[in-house]
Amino acid sequence: MHNSSGALNAFQRTDSVPSSSLPSQAPSHPYQPSSPATTPSTSQKPTPERTVAALNPLNYMPSDLSQTRESASQTATLPTDRQISTIPRGMDPNSSAADTSGNWVYPSPQQMYNAMVRKGHTDTPADAVAAMVAVHNFLNEGAWAEVVEWERRFSRGLLHGWRQSCCGEDGSVTGAMIAPEETLLKVTDQPKLLRFMGRSDAMTPKAQLMQAAGQVLPAQFGGPAPFDRHDWFIERRSPSGTAREVRYVIDYYSAGVEATGEPVFYLDIRPAIDGPTAAAERLIRWTRDVWWRASGGTARFQQAQHQNL
Repeated sequence: MHNSSGALNAFQRTDSVPSSSLPSQAPSHPYQPSSPATTPSTSQKPTPERTVAALNPLNYMPSDLSQTRESASQTATLPTDRQISTIPRGMDPNSSAADTSGNWVYPSPQQMYNAMVRKGHTDTPADAVAAMVAVHNFLNEGAWAEVVEWERRFSRGLLHGWRQSCCGEDGSVTGAMIAPEETLLKVTDQPKLLRFMGRSDAMTPKAQLMQAAGQVLPAQFGGPAPFDRHDWFIERRSPSGTAREVRYVIDYYSAGVEATGEPVFYLDIRPAIDGPTAAAERLIRWTRDVWWRASGGTARFQQAQHQNL
C-alpha cells in the first residue's frame, strides 16, 4: 500500500519537536479555515482545490526534504517550525521504522514548498505556502476527529454502535446531547493512524453514485465532484485488547468561498466497505440519524431540557 515512488510519509515522529506547537482540535465538517489561514492575494494564486490536493501533508513526500531554500524562485522566507498533530501513530506492519511512538508531525512550510517545487508545482507563490499548510493541517485534524467519532461508536461492536447512534448526529461528540464521560474512548482503546495514501485519480463509489444522481436529479444531488480523495488505514483496538486494521475513505469537496475570502471545504469521512461489518456500521449510523430527525428527536430533547430547567 505504499507509494510506488518509495517516498516517505509527510508525517514524521515527534522526535525533537517542541510540544508548544501542538495544534488545537478542529471542529466537525464543514471546515472553514480561520482568518490566519487565508491565502494572500496574488495574480499567480492557484485555486484552493488545487493547492489542497497538491500540498496536503497526507501525500507522500521525498525523504530528504531539507529545511533550507532549494529553489532560486523562492521569493519569501518560510517558517521551518513543524506542528505536532493530535493523531497517534500506530505500528504499520509494512513499515521498517523501529520507533512508532508519539503522534504524527506535519511538515514545515519550507519543507512543503520544497516538495511542491520537486513535484513541478512551481506556480505556487512562496508567500502563500504557510497559510496553505495551516489550512491542510486544519482539515486533517478535523478528519481525524470524525474518524475518532466512528471508532467511539463502533470499535466495541455493532450493538454498541447501534446504541451510541440512537440520537443520530445530535449524539456525536460535537453534538449537544452526549454526556462528558462518553465523549472519549479509553486511552488504551484510542485508534491510531498506521499509514495513508492520496488517490485523487480514483473516485470513490459513493462519489460516483452522487455524481450520477446529480445528472438525473440536479436539484437534490447536483454539485461538484470531490477534488481529492485519501485513504487512511487505522488501528482499531477492541475492549478485549485485540487490534485490526480498518480503512477509511475521505472525499474532499469545495464549498465555495465566504464573503471574507476564506475557502470552505466539506469532508465526507466513512469506513471503506471492505466487508459486511463496515457496511453495517455505515447503514446503522445513517438510518439511526434519519429516524431520529424524522421522528422529531431533537425537538423532544430540547423540550425535555426546557422542562427540567
